[in-house]
Amino acid sequence: MEPEQSGWRRLTKAEERVIVHRGTEPAFSGEYETLHEKGTYRCRRCRTALYRSESKFDSGCGWPSFDDEILGAVDRIPDPDGERVEIRCHHCGSHLGHVFEGERFTPKNTRHCVNSISLVFEPAPPEGARIERPRL
Repeated sequence: MEPEQSGWRRLTKAEERVIVHRGTEPAFSGEYETLHEKGTYRCRRCRTALYRSESKFDSGCGWPSFDDEILGAVDRIPDPDGERVEIRCHHCGSHLGHVFEGERFTPKNTRHCVNSISLVFEPAPPEGARIERPRL
């Protein structure tokens, strides 16, 4: 397993294979591929907020797809294969998947194809729920 960084979650071997060694989980196998709840998708390793559920759409590709990221949360890096563009968590460098443009799935014309194993979903609080704020 990868050495644990301060504030980072320890990864399982399967998580490390994708997140650190830039692998890919099998299509249609991830826990978030068909999730449609409201909330925020965070980096599994460092918990940085990456995507909001409002930007998620069903592309039929077998992995969660988003047409927008949270500003400044995701880096785009040319893939070593010279064909694709890799996406990584800006904070910790975790491999998320790849981004594709020009497919016309949404008006934004962008598809972030993300491995579920690279994400953790944080559900939105129920509508009307009272959010406790710390007293100053």
